Amino acid sequence: MKSFVSRHALRSTLLGSVASASLSVASLAFTGGAMAQDDQASDAPKVFSLEEIVVTAQRRSEGVYSTPMAITALSGDEMAMRGLDSVSDIDRAVPNLNVTRFGVGNPAHAAIFIRGIGLQDHIITTDPGVGVYVDGVYLGRQMGANLNLTNVERIEVLRGPQGTLYGRNTIGGAVNIITKKPGDEETFQFEIQAGTRARVAGNFYGNFELADNLGMSVTGNITRRDGFGKALNIVEPTREIGELFEASGRVAIDWKASDRLSLMWTADAVQGENGQSPSTAEIIPGLDRPGVFAETGLGFFTDPIGPAVDLPGGPISAGDITADPDDTNTAEGNLLNQSNSGFGTSLTADFLIDDNLSFKILGSYRYSDYTGGLDDETAFQDFQSFPEEGEADQFSFEAQLNGEYGKFDFVTAFYYFREEGDTFSGPNTFITPGDTFDINQTTNSYAGFAHVGYQVTDRLKLAGGIRYTYDKKSADALFTNFPWFLPAPDGTGDGNPGSAQRVFRSENWNEVTWDASATFDLTDNLNVYYAESKGYQSGGFPPRPFGGPNTFVDFDPTIARNHELGFKGRPFDFMQSSVAVFFTEYTDLALPFSSPSPAGFVTITANAGKSEALGFEFENTLQFGGFSLQTSVGYLDSEIKRIEPGTVGVAVGDTPSLTPEWTVNVGPQYQYFMGNGDLVTVRADYSYRSSMFGQSVNNEQNKLDARDLVNFSIRYENAANNWSATIYGDNVFNEQYDVGRLDQAFSGFTEIIRNNDRSEFGVKFSKHF
Repeated sequence: MKSFVSRHALRSTLLGSVASASLSVASLAFTGGAMAQDDQASDAPKVFSLEEIVVTAQRRSEGVYSTPMAITALSGDEMAMRGLDSVSDIDRAVPNLNVTRFGVGNPAHAAIFIRGIGLQDHIITTDPGVGVYVDGVYLGRQMGANLNLTNVERIEVLRGPQGTLYGRNTIGGAVNIITKKPGDEETFQFEIQAGTRARVAGNFYGNFELADNLGMSVTGNITRRDGFGKALNIVEPTREIGELFEASGRVAIDWKASDRLSLMWTADAVQGENGQSPSTAEIIPGLDRPGVFAETGLGFFTDPIGPAVDLPGGPISAGDITADPDDTNTAEGNLLNQSNSGFGTSLTADFLIDDNLSFKILGSYRYSDYTGGLDDETAFQDFQSFPEEGEADQFSFEAQLNGEYGKFDFVTAFYYFREEGDTFSGPNTFITPGDTFDINQTTNSYAGFAHVGYQVTDRLKLAGGIRYTYDKKSADALFTNFPWFLPAPDGTGDGNPGSAQRVFRSENWNEVTWDASATFDLTDNLNVYYAESKGYQSGGFPPRPFGGPNTFVDFDPTIARNHELGFKGRPFDFMQSSVAVFFTEYTDLALPFSSPSPAGFVTITANAGKSEALGFEFENTLQFGGFSLQTSVGYLDSEIKRIEPGTVGVAVGDTPSLTPEWTVNVGPQYQYFMGNGDLVTVRADYSYRSSMFGQSVNNEQNKLDARDLVNFSIRYENAANNWSATIYGDNVFNEQYDVGRLDQAFSGFTEIIRNNDRSEFGVKFSKHF
């Protein structure tokens, strides 16, 4: 507890320091922006064009056409126009991408799935299958990953295993968030927003020179929105269901120490105070209660847990669940308060050795914590409620040597990552109140990699890389009041109960991953590529081993082997296209599943022996004068081919969790120049995601229906005075859909987490100085 308190105090001090610095810098930036107003008055309205975006997906700047992988790059201006305000929104613009937020009802959680690969559990012993990076810094946690995207330069979504350049935990892909850097041009801009559901928001961005060789940028954002659901059995609820509040800021200072050396320091902080995401329960009809566990081989149960005991008011029934699923009948008022905070700082040193060689060092520290929790049955009879809090400290260091010699280019690097974190839950109620558990983990990861490209001819380029990764994880868990059952001599697991104890585990893994590609230029603006890659996701320990020490055992790493053929570029002056066809094989795919025990709800992560995914992705943009049409289509056929013994409930032929077969996005836009040079932009966006399963156990209780979303915006940009006004509508038909479902047949119901992005209409006003 001492370490938790000290780290919490450190985090509070750092957050306060960054907030003070942001306010001070904002004041300075406002002055600098006003002084530079005449210089900025000629800024033209933003006109859509089919320009090739420069990306850094391969750790070096290159055009997106030349990058031999399936990648979607979205500029900050495009995201603003499409209403993509946070990481959870980007699946409305990227094929075969799904972002969900199941974790303990906290809207700061973002579990990212690409091509069916991801892991939605947020507890410290689980790692994501898709890596999220901010300016090259890896974010190890899903909780807090739902970052605000205001005033970022661009976002890059890399699809498919990225095991060489990005390393561990990127077998599904990677999401790169690139922020705006301090530059030579002084500017300041701000935006205010007001909308329905009492939405109020504001943000600013400033970029200015402190000296001839010293630049600074600063950004800040604050947003709030009312909720849309009520806690009907709480006398004075502190928050509404779905309520949102977040404040964040970032400072960057770039010092050009010499012609060869530059240093950049960044610091960012975020504080969120939210209501619980909407959740409800659904009674499982026609459940043969006495035989529930006999079907799974756990025959020592005779009745579902929960309804089998004498609960106040009797077993949970349909009448205990609210008629409006956005409301809740919970009696646990403390679970309405969900919070998250984070602080990060990094230092990057770039040194130009000569005209061909450069050396780069990137060091970072990040801290995050959260509180949350769910009342699983959402009823007044409390027999499954789990308040929770967690935190994580991480440090990373990377040293790169990059070069270009004639037809060769290369990137070599050493990487180190360390994380310490813990999760505490309690006092919980599972039949009886007062239970607690805590789980802690320390991770040390080392890697070295090299990637080389060779321009064989003017049209043909070959590239390949190799990476070695070594991971070591040490974890411990303590369950104070749960009676851990010891294995019986016959192996059925129904032996005598054991006393509470702290159990320690340690394991290490290592893997060599690689990639190889060939890119051929059909024309100056049109390429075809073929790529092979191997990815690696670290092994780990289960998040909720309520079954006792014999269930707190490690699961193996997942290995991915990807084959991909792609085509991208501008086949015509009016068209920009990207097509990718892929086939991926997974060995020991990590699959979480929930299994009942006499002690509680055990969440185990087991390895499927083999899984395969086959699919394609199509992205296309057409432009005719002021009209443009952006379209993306993703298709995915993912199937579990072999199951290891003990993977309860999951069957050969099942689809991994949160894997929709189809994702479709369509965005028509029209821009019109008025006689005075002002610009009007009208845009609509439609996003479709087909049905999928909330768990890898494919039954009707776990099935999430398809969803359709429609957004629109109308923007007026004044050229003479550099201001714009936008009317917007998000989720205009108020589509309500499930983002997570968890079959709890042993308790007679299905737990459901619902979407937080409800209909909203409003206006935005922005001004550039």
